[in-house]
Amino acid sequence: MLCGLCLGTQAQDLKIISFNIRYNSCDNIDGENGWPNRKGAVAKMILEEHPAAIGLQEALIDQLQYLDTVLTHYRRIGVGRDDGKEAGEFMAIYYDTTRLELLSHRTRWLSETPDVPTKGWDAACYRTVTIARFRDRQSGQEFLYLNTHLDHVGKAARTEGVKLIVNSLKESSIAGNVPVVVGGDMNSTIEDKIFQRFYDANLKPARELTKKTSHVDTYNAYGKEPSALIDHFFVRNVKVRQFRTLDGNYGVPYISDHYPIEMVIGL
Repeated sequence: MLCGLCLGTQAQDLKIISFNIRYNSCDNIDGENGWPNRKGAVAKMILEEHPAAIGLQEALIDQLQYLDTVLTHYRRIGVGRDDGKEAGEFMAIYYDTTRLELLSHRTRWLSETPDVPTKGWDAACYRTVTIARFRDRQSGQEFLYLNTHLDHVGKAARTEGVKLIVNSLKESSIAGNVPVVVGGDMNSTIEDKIFQRFYDANLKPARELTKKTSHVDTYNAYGKEPSALIDHFFVRNVKVRQFRTLDGNYGVPYISDHYPIEMVIGL
């Protein structure tokens, strides 16, 4: 097995994954791709990749409770988007407690009233961003990680959601030179004009910042519909060593209708 240094990474580099886990449908609309048939492979992927942090989208409380029992070295933050507690989908972040120290976290709704559970603009669903401030136990470096899922219907909701995320960064007490990672299912290809706010805030697409990269489509639709590249990481004050789309075999044909994306970064 090749060591991390041989692969061009350094001992203090961090691995972060973003993954739309696909919600556990109560009406079995996913058939053979339903959560009961995928959950073991999802856990296998996380344990094999062993990220310092992983941001999930679409996760329901029963899915998270299962992962809680498997990811024993991880802790979870985030709330259900429908009530700010356990109802609806979570933009959960799991972090490895042996590597990262959680300094603070909060959830904001992508809406005109971001501090209470509300649906924003022309969105079809409640949408949130989970904001976490971490300290790397190895290097002592602090960084900000934001995990989100933009609306799949409302163009205004996506545009305003990106604006709210940028404003949340401006309001943060660790703005400036502190590294920032924004990741999630953006429901938009990278050419979409909604991302101009990120660019204006000096947030750049991680996929484009390294030669060791992947442009494989991330939405796979279980192979039943056209695919699309709509999951992204944007970073600021971060060195991207590697970027991968995790489309390998973890025991089932598809661990979700999205492939996870993974990057190795230096802070």
